Amino acid sequence: MSAGDKISNAAEDVKGKATEAVGKATHDDSKIAEGKAEQASASAKKAGENIKDIFKD
Repeated sequence: MSAGDKISNAAEDVKGKATEAVGKATHDDSKIAEGKAEQASASAKKAGENIKDIFKD
């Protein structure tokens, strides 16, 4: 996984956590769901990149 991909995935994860926190603070279920979806997307991308790395070797 390239450094740029790692940074991008980490940023997406942080953004998702922030969105979820805003949703919890404002009791906005759609923001909570949006934040969790962003975090899941970042995790899926990270897993995909890790698999690519395994097969590169």
